Amino acid sequence: MNSQVSPIAFRLTRGADLKHSILASVQSNNIQAGCIASVVGCLSTLSLRLADGHSVVTLEGAYEIIAVSGTLTPEHVHLHLSAADREGKMIGGHLMEGSIVSHTAEVCLLSFPAMAFTREYDDDTGYTELIVS
Repeated sequence: MNSQVSPIAFRLTRGADLKHSILASVQSNNIQAGCIASVVGCLSTLSLRLADGHSVVTLEGAYEIIAVSGTLTPEHVHLHLSAADREGKMIGGHLMEGSIVSHTAEVCLLSFPAMAFTREYDDDTGYTELIVS
């Protein structure tokens, strides 16, 4: 099995939707299986689904991206983000569309060419879950 990993790096600027931009990069780079290596930057709007699986919070203000993790498939990026506000208070959850870059975001992705990730609906969880092949 080919164990090579292919890195992809890019910078987003003011006004970019973080989640949409990562998905666009996955698609334009034909990533069939991947993950987030690193995201460093700031958001002016932060939209997260919380741990209850239903509640979504959208916050306006200055948010420093502390960490992003997730899996990348050609049709879907499953991302979790933690961020700190102006006072250093943290919030985290499932990254939703509408999380907008305020100044910059430096994004590093890893692609696993020998693998394929897809998602299938799981009756038990009520979500589409990762399938690795």
